[in-house]
Amino acid sequence: MKLNKYIDHTLLKPEATKKQIESLCIDAMNYDFATVCINPCHIEYAKTILKDSAVKITTVVGFPLGASTTEVKAFETKDALKKGATEIDMVANIGAIKDGDWEYVLKDMEAVKAAAPNNTVKCIMENCLLKKEEIQKACELAVRAKIEFVKTSTGFSASGATFEDVALMKNAVKNKAQVKAAGGVKTYEDALKMIENGATRLGTSGGVAIVQKKDNNNGY
Repeated sequence: MKLNKYIDHTLLKPEATKKQIESLCIDAMNYDFATVCINPCHIEYAKTILKDSAVKITTVVGFPLGASTTEVKAFETKDALKKGATEIDMVANIGAIKDGDWEYVLKDMEAVKAAAPNNTVKCIMENCLLKKEEIQKACELAVRAKIEFVKTSTGFSASGATFEDVALMKNAVKNKAQVKAAGGVKTYEDALKMIENGATRLGTSGGVAIVQKKDNNNGY
């Protein structure tokens, strides 16, 4: 197993500098990670660094709260792809999930996927704020929206991925989507167990440490 190809090497902190983005991209190239995951304002700069590599660019939409309007999320998606992003990690509308407004939740997901018909879209559920049945239903709607991945967390709320939630999401999508575990992947062993429970992508700022079998102390 090539653990490096499971990793979205991540830097989403608001204080991230161009120098830090450059370092992230260089690490991603050196370790041949799947993608870098960065905020939209850094896409064009990252693209110049990664242009001759196989590393793709993931960016975030409606991040980190998921509370942007559907129209804004769709615009963000189109703009990000135009600037060079190749994968989109959108945050679902968490309040709408809590309200049980499933029509809104589905249309929100569908609008982002419609804006990125030929690109991988991952939908972040922010599981730490949801009940198990809400996670289950949101995952089922993501499948209906033809979204490629369901994702556990933004890394900016109360907690990140758990092994239990990854298994729950894997079961909910019934092999019609993949699962990304993000936040809380602290060790090489954590990474392996997330994969064992069903994750096919890992979002972490500690990718280098993890593939070196060291602890990730970067906080995400």
